[in-house]
Amino acid sequence: MDGITFGRTSLLCTLLLWALQVCGGAVLVKVAPVVEVMKGESAKLPCTYTTPAPSGNTVVEWYIDEQGNRKRVAFSQGGERKSDDNTPLSGRVTIGEDFTLTISDVQPSDELDFYCQVTAGPAGVGEGSTLLKVFFAPEKPELTKPSSQAISVGETSSSEIGTCMAVNGHPMPRIIWFKDDQPLPEVKDRNEKTHMVPSVVKEASGLKSARSDLYMQPTKADKDSVFHCVVEYSMPGDEIMQKMSNTITINLNYPSEKATFSLLNTEPVKEGDAVTMKCETDGNPQPEFDFTHDDKAINGVGGVLTLKSVKRTDAGVYKCTATDFDNLDADLSGAITLNVNYIDPVSVIPAEPQVVMLGDKVEWQCKTKGSATHTVQWKKGSEVLSQSGTLSIQAASYENAGEYVCVGAVPSVPGLTAMASVTLTVKGKPMIETPAVGEVTKEGDMVTLKCSAYGFPAPQFTWKPSGKESVSVEGSKVVSSVTLEATPEVMKDGVECEASNVHGSTSQTFLVSLKRAIDNSADRVLLSGNPVLTSADPQQGGSSGVVIAVVVCVLLLLLLVALIYFLNKKSKLPCGKKGKKEMASGEVNTDIVVEMKTDKANEEAGLLNKIR
Repeated sequence: MDGITFGRTSLLCTLLLWALQVCGGAVLVKVAPVVEVMKGESAKLPCTYTTPAPSGNTVVEWYIDEQGNRKRVAFSQGGERKSDDNTPLSGRVTIGEDFTLTISDVQPSDELDFYCQVTAGPAGVGEGSTLLKVFFAPEKPELTKPSSQAISVGETSSSEIGTCMAVNGHPMPRIIWFKDDQPLPEVKDRNEKTHMVPSVVKEASGLKSARSDLYMQPTKADKDSVFHCVVEYSMPGDEIMQKMSNTITINLNYPSEKATFSLLNTEPVKEGDAVTMKCETDGNPQPEFDFTHDDKAINGVGGVLTLKSVKRTDAGVYKCTATDFDNLDADLSGAITLNVNYIDPVSVIPAEPQVVMLGDKVEWQCKTKGSATHTVQWKKGSEVLSQSGTLSIQAASYENAGEYVCVGAVPSVPGLTAMASVTLTVKGKPMIETPAVGEVTKEGDMVTLKCSAYGFPAPQFTWKPSGKESVSVEGSKVVSSVTLEATPEVMKDGVECEASNVHGSTSQTFLVSLKRAIDNSADRVLLSGNPVLTSADPQQGGSSGVVIAVVVCVLLLLLLVALIYFLNKKSKLPCGKKGKKEMASGEVNTDIVVEMKTDKANEEAGLLNKIR
């Protein structure tokens, strides 16, 4: 009853005080309800007020609430503005002319309720409160595994999967677990198969670090699962942000249910190949394996059976068998039938080198066998001569001499080939290739001629006239080279090359001529054969200029004679009948002879023109 009376009395006093404030005028204080700031930055807490009448002794004070106790940190009175000593904000807080409280280098510990109290004399007292919120983004979360030890499927208790740490955040960050990119429900009940154990650490800086340990009873379906965690944290403006950790997988042991035995070679197997076969189960870890070939035991390593350079006898049935003591009822076996493709060595008849006379017939037979349909080709170099096993040459020529290869292949098996080669030598009288004309700048120069001849035995060469000689072999022909002086006799008669062996001899004449400065048919006529005009004065460095001058002179003289004859016919010349008669009777001879000798004496004498 007394308590009720006391309550009524308090209510009456409160109503009376309110009535007095209304009658006398109230102090209205306006502040920001919440101010948000990043750690390390400056925060500004505004405060304004209004009173019914001006007061000359108004006091504005800022307080903080520390665990239920108010402590003043700054005030303004009569134009004086000061901050209080021995407070958590000393040295970092100021009050402005507009009564705004500024806090520099804000720390997480500054997240408090701030009160702006205004005392205005008879007008009374008013206040407003501001909550300062401090934010700081945590570091990227780190996800670690407790150990490398495997977790076995079927255990009765939950095993630790991993630990997620998100350090140095404010306010407290939240950790979310993901399996295969799907979030896991947040379960803190440790009796559940899948649950999390969270914990919080408050750092000396005032920041907070969050930790979460994930526990599970994994199944075989989790053998390839990928885990990661995400830290979720708040930022100013009600913004929610996230950072993702690294990923981990778990080392899970589970029994085998089936086995697979596979051939790793991607192409058909042929003799000489390395063959790899692999046996594995769907369990972990892999059990031990036993291998057999046609029921005979052979050795493998770690479920892998390797055969090096297989032969056709390695074909057959290979089996692998495994035993898993965690599942003895399972049939863990597999089988492979290995086919080894082959081709027999190629046989050629006749196999020995063939030596025949020029024009004779030659024939070879080539045979082989293979594990599948095969082909046979005769080739010389890169040229395919026959698609069958027979190669026939009706009349052997020197061009037919050389090496022939018979290639057997199995088209369905890449790289499966066999080959054999034979050689053909063609005997006969030498044959000389069409000779090339030798050229010199002027008579007396040195010239090199090449005589190429086919024949077997290799021909011997004789040059007439002789010079400095050398012999080389180019494929199936022999080449003899001679270097000698281009004498007048050589220029006139050429050089003879004779090739001979036991079967006979052949000769060819190589011509030597002067190099032509102007390449046209008229010059060739003037400089070859036995023309009236030939070169003059070799000491002048060549005959081209002289020849051109002579041709021009001859043409001018012929033109002059034609003009005189034409004018005479038309009676245009100022001459009498006697002159005409003399010309008509032949006293004036218009025959013109221009001669250039090839001998040096006449060449040095120059050009002789005679008009009869």
